[in-house]
Amino acid sequence: MGWFGTAASDVEDPVRHVVSVRGAENGKIVGAGFLLGSATVLTCAHVVNAALDRPMLEPRSPGLGQVVVEILDDAGGARRFHAGVAHWIAPRTRDGGPVPPGTDEWFGDLAVLRIAGSPGGLPAAPRLTAMASGQRVKAWHGSGEAATYARLTVHGPVGARAYLDGAPTGMAVGPGYSGGPLWCATEQAVVGLVVAHFMPPRDRATGAALPHSPQHLVRRSWGVPWQRVQDELRPLGVLEDEAPAAPDPDDPALLLLTEAIEDAFPSSSSLVAGAQRLARACGVTYGSDVVPPTPEEFALFLLSHPRALAALSGTLRRGAPQDADRVLAAGGLSHIPKLLSPQEHTALRGHLRTMPPEVLARFPEAVRAALPHLAALPGGESAEALLDHLETLPGDGRAPSGERRVPALLRVMEYVAALCGPRRAALRLWSDGVAARLGIERAALGERRFDAQEWARSLRARVLRVRVLVQVNPAGQSRHRLRIWCDEGAGPRQVSTDSVRSYSAPEAAREVLRVLDSLTPPAEDERPPLVEVLVDRAGLNLPVDEWTVRDPDALVPGVLGVEFPLVVHCPELLRRHGRFMSHWRSRWNRLDSGKTFVVSEAMDRDTIYSRLVNQLDTVRVCVDVPPGPRDGIVQTCLALGIPVVVWDRGRDGAAHTVRHMAQVATRELPDGVRDYRAGAKASPPDYPGRPVLAWADADRTVPRLRLTEPQESS
Repeated sequence: MGWFGTAASDVEDPVRHVVSVRGAENGKIVGAGFLLGSATVLTCAHVVNAALDRPMLEPRSPGLGQVVVEILDDAGGARRFHAGVAHWIAPRTRDGGPVPPGTDEWFGDLAVLRIAGSPGGLPAAPRLTAMASGQRVKAWHGSGEAATYARLTVHGPVGARAYLDGAPTGMAVGPGYSGGPLWCATEQAVVGLVVAHFMPPRDRATGAALPHSPQHLVRRSWGVPWQRVQDELRPLGVLEDEAPAAPDPDDPALLLLTEAIEDAFPSSSSLVAGAQRLARACGVTYGSDVVPPTPEEFALFLLSHPRALAALSGTLRRGAPQDADRVLAAGGLSHIPKLLSPQEHTALRGHLRTMPPEVLARFPEAVRAALPHLAALPGGESAEALLDHLETLPGDGRAPSGERRVPALLRVMEYVAALCGPRRAALRLWSDGVAARLGIERAALGERRFDAQEWARSLRARVLRVRVLVQVNPAGQSRHRLRIWCDEGAGPRQVSTDSVRSYSAPEAAREVLRVLDSLTPPAEDERPPLVEVLVDRAGLNLPVDEWTVRDPDALVPGVLGVEFPLVVHCPELLRRHGRFMSHWRSRWNRLDSGKTFVVSEAMDRDTIYSRLVNQLDTVRVCVDVPPGPRDGIVQTCLALGIPVVVWDRGRDGAAHTVRHMAQVATRELPDGVRDYRAGAKASPPDYPGRPVLAWADADRTVPRLRLTEPQESS
C-alpha cells in the first residue's frame, strides 16, 4: 500500500469485510454488514430490528436507537462501536405496504449505520460491483468466523433481488447471515448482500419440521444485488461515502494541490511531520518516519479521503493561513473533499445525539428557513440525511468580493442553535471553530447568527399549534377505517392502535372527538387544535367536516368542522411527482407574502400546468368552477406543489365561498373556514357553500402513510 494506509489489503482474506451486528441489550450476534465508507456500515433493516428487539419486519425507523457493531482492524483485532441509523429503507411489499407475517420475499430492507466517534485503523471499504447471474459467491455468518463461509451461486432474476443456491456440502446460510456481504472472488468485490433464506417446510398444525423429501427446497437464499442497493441509496446521497475512484492525473485540483504541498512543506522533515499529523487526524496508518510521501502522493490522498483536505486546512490555518486558503481553493475544484474534518464531523454528530427530540423534529424546518431557495431536500428528512446533503452545498451569496462565503451547513446550524436553549452556546462554539478554520470573517457568520435569532423570535411569537392527524381510508358501505396521531409540537405520535375496525361517520366523529378531548393545549395558546385529515386523491371531497356525533344524552351535537379548524391533506399527490416537492416548500416559505390565483372558468390540466408550474410566488389557489372539471383542477394544483387550495364541494355556493375567503389572510384560512362552516350551520341561506381547504404545511411532518407508494419492479 502507499505511504497513507488507505489501500485495501484484504484481497486474500475477504472475511475481514464482515461487520458483526450485535443486540443492543444482550450483545448477541444478530446479523452482519460491511463497511460502505470510512464510518458507515450497510446492513439489512431487519437486522437492526433484531438488534433492538423489535419485530423483524417492523417498517418504522428506530429513530435514535443504536446498535453495537464489531469490526476487524488492521492488526486483526475486533473493535466494538456504537452505531446509529443514518438512513432507513423499510422492508416493504411490492405496493409499498408493510410485509405480512410469514412472507418469504419482500423489497427494501436496507439500513445505513453511522459509527459513533472517529474510528481509525479500520480496513478500507471493499470494492463494490454489479451482481450477475452465474457468479459464484461466498457469504459468512455475522460472527466473522472464517469457517462459516457458505458457497453460493447467483441465479436470476437479478433485479430487485437475486436467488442464491448453496453448495450441497459445507455451511448453509441461516440465522445470523442476513446483511452480510456476498463476495465474488472472480471480481474481487462485493456484489450484494444476503437478506433471507428459505427454511425447510413445517407441519402447519404443529409447526414441527417435516421429514426430509427430495422434493423439498434445499439451501436456497436470496439477496439484494449491489446495483439495486445503488438505486435505493443514490437518491439519499449515501453513495458519496464510497471510496472515490483514483483522481485523473490531469485533474486541475491534483496539479494545484501538488504545487501547494510543495510550497507548504519545503523540507523532507516538514513533509513527514505534516503527513503524519494528517494521517492521525484521518485515522489511517502511515509509512516511514524518515522517508516522506511525495507531494503528488500527498495530494492524491487529499482527493481520496473525503475529509483529509479539511483536516489539512485546520493544521495549516494555525501557522500558515495563506497556505490553508490555497489548499482550500485548490480542493474546491474537486467534488470529493467534504466540508468538515473528521473531528468536526464527529463533534457535530455528538451535538446531534444530545439534542432534545423536539429540536430534532424541527430540523427540516430550520433547513428551509435558513435556505429558502434550496432546490430540494434529500429523500429522507432525518437529521443525518440532511447533514450529508448540506455538506455538499456551496455557501450563500452574501459575501463581498474576495471574502469566503458562509457554507450552507453553517448557516443551518445557526438556525438549529437558535432552537436549542441552553445547548445553544456549545453549537455556536462549534460553528465558530469551523468558520475560523475556513477563514470566514466573524462578521459574516455573525450576520447569519442574527438572522437565525430573528427567525427564532418570530417562532416564539407564533406558538406551534397542536394538531390531530386523522388518516381516513374507505371500508365500504359508507364506513371508514381510521389511524390517528397527535402532534403537540414534537412530531406525530400515534394514538390509535386498531387498524381493522371500521366506523360509520357518526362513530368516526365520536372517535376523533374522544382523542381531541384528551388533549391539553398549551396554556399560552387558546386556539383549538387543528384537525388534519389525510386522504388519498379519491377522498379529497369526503365530508369529514360535516361528520356529527349525535348522542341522546349530550346537550349539544359535535360537528367536527364547526368546532375545530379541519383541513385535508393528500400526501399521495405531493409524492406523485417528486420534482415539485421543492416548489411546494418554496411556496410555503412565502405563505404570508405570496399571491392567490382564482380559477373562475373550466381549464384543462395543460392550461393549469402552464399557468402555475413556475409561478413560485403563487401560494394559494381558489377554485370556482362546476363539480365536473373542478376535481381535476384541484388535483393538478396539489400535484404541482400549491400548499393551499380552496374549493366548494357543493354545487351552489362556490362563488360565495371564494368571495368570502378572499377576505381571509392565507395563514388564517383554517380558522376562517371553520367560522364559515359554523355560519352555514346557523344560517344556510347566508352561507350556501360547503368549503374544503387543502392545507399542506411544509414545516410540520406527516407520518409515513401507506397510501400510494412507487411500484417495485423486478
